[in-house]
Amino acid sequence: MQRTSAYLHIPPGTDLPAMQDASPFTAILVADDEVAQMWQWEASRWLVESGCRYLLAWGKDCAAWEEAVQEANQETFDYEDIPEERLVLTTAHEDEDLEEVFWFAKHRAAHPALSLNRTLIVHVAQQPRQEEIEAAYADA
Repeated sequence: MQRTSAYLHIPPGTDLPAMQDASPFTAILVADDEVAQMWQWEASRWLVESGCRYLLAWGKDCAAWEEAVQEANQETFDYEDIPEERLVLTTAHEDEDLEEVFWFAKHRAAHPALSLNRTLIVHVAQQPRQEEIEAAYADA
């Protein structure tokens, strides 16, 4: 099956968009800017509800993003056992270049129960960098 990727710019604190495609996906969260904790938790719930099953967090407060998405996944199942196909795997990449994260996402990241053929690059920043980020992902 063909792997697809898309770029989504979300300024911190703004409303989160409705997702058109409900299929499970890998998310690469590129956090250029710090965000309010409440918005981070809201965005993390949105990612899980939208079908994110593997999150690679990079940038500002990436460990907090990883934790928030894990918590949102557990919250979805009232902190009980999570079915394997609904489990969200998470990684934080504090000391890595973004290009290394892109390479890992494309060549190594795998979910134990699902084939994730869709990647969404979620860019949390005041200003978009779509061309630059998409080029770096394509080169990985």
